[in-house]
Amino acid sequence: MKSLVSRSLCGLLALALLGGCASGTEPRLASLAALKDEAPARRDLDIQQWRTAEGAKVLFVEARELPMFDLRLTFAAGSSQDRGVHGLALLTNAMLNEGIRGQDADAIAAGFESLGAEFGNGAYRDMAVASLRSLSDPARREPALTLFADVVGRPTFPNDALSRIRNQLLSGIEFNKKNPGKLASQALFEELYGAHPYAHPSEGTARSLNGIRQAQLRDFHRRAYTASNAVIALVGDLSRSEAEAIAAQVSQALPKGPARPRTAEPVAPAPGHRHVEFPSNQTHLQIAQLGIARGNPDYAALYLGNQVLGGGGFGSRLMEEVREKRGLTYGIYSGFSPMQARGPFMISMQTRADYSEGSLALIKELVRQFLAEGPSETELQQAKRELAGSFPLSTASNAAIVGQLGAIGFYDLPLDHLERFVEEVQGLSAEQVKAAMNRHLDPDAFVVVTVGPTVAQSELPPPTGSTQPQPAGVPH
Repeated sequence: MKSLVSRSLCGLLALALLGGCASGTEPRLASLAALKDEAPARRDLDIQQWRTAEGAKVLFVEARELPMFDLRLTFAAGSSQDRGVHGLALLTNAMLNEGIRGQDADAIAAGFESLGAEFGNGAYRDMAVASLRSLSDPARREPALTLFADVVGRPTFPNDALSRIRNQLLSGIEFNKKNPGKLASQALFEELYGAHPYAHPSEGTARSLNGIRQAQLRDFHRRAYTASNAVIALVGDLSRSEAEAIAAQVSQALPKGPARPRTAEPVAPAPGHRHVEFPSNQTHLQIAQLGIARGNPDYAALYLGNQVLGGGGFGSRLMEEVREKRGLTYGIYSGFSPMQARGPFMISMQTRADYSEGSLALIKELVRQFLAEGPSETELQQAKRELAGSFPLSTASNAAIVGQLGAIGFYDLPLDHLERFVEEVQGLSAEQVKAAMNRHLDPDAFVVVTVGPTVAQSELPPPTGSTQPQPAGVPH
């Protein structure tokens, strides 16, 4: 149904744009060749912020280029708020558009489609989101908003839909038991976070899902989907007064109540290695330690340092040493995932099962070497150039901007966060990046998870100056 809604929106938008062209002014496209090697310009965002009477934080950017708008609600209603009933947050969010008074899921979907609007939702460890994309013409905007407010603020959680959605989640859990990458990720979060709310998967477990009842969904919605617990992000063809009216309408439809408490900080685990036996030719290897919370002042330096280490794809240290020089893997990646509490720093790859121990030792040594040396000036400047070229994509569309606004509001970042980030990255020295990486990473503190068969180990091939052939066969 989502694809039908999207096509409907695109069709109505195309008609609106064609109507604009009918005035006699022909649209002109700039030649790509004219861009040469220059990075595309980043949009300057005039972010306006206020709170509704019910306590919702609102961030708004006026964008008149297209006759449409994007609305995104972000709630502190992710799986970290499950309170031991694993899967409750995700199931509640998945059920939002399954029923309101007088309408079932099919009627709701048909309602959005008839208006050329698109509804979206999702739940993660920190947050749950609900979104609306609609044409800004009041004739379509107003009924779309009324339906959206009912879906997010007054869902009925019908039992027949609960059984269906729960069965879908249970099928996914069963399927993931055959996916070594999923098994590795789940085991890693368990080892890294222990008793912390981030430890359990957002989708819950078969046992926890089977115990969830309609009354629990209603109670979670009442507690976690309050206006005080919400960030409302708006981008599009709207005036300030129209944006205020939309925010007020949505805010008034939400339950009344306080914001949810912030997620507690996790306790760093002892380093260790957990192996999960799995019949395959490849071993999935993940290593991690606690990283940083969103808003940490070292974020820009860590982002840049990780781009050199393993986040920048081809050309990064890990890809060069593990794939290009030794042919041990198709890809190896590292990254910080800052969250409300300290998120993980992770390195992941898969390799031939008999190379798993040697690959793990090699990765640890490469991290140790990088922390000791820091990035070279050449590596640092290359990473800065790549960021300068790709960062404009983060504000290239209204959908991208509304996502950025949601994150800025949810994590209490300054309104000029995007501008500050770019400026800070460009001003960093190699020594500053090295110091930040060493403040937050310890080569002896990794938690390791491997998923694959137990086999005799082989010596790693020596590094060469040329690209090595990749492991034969399709990774499992």
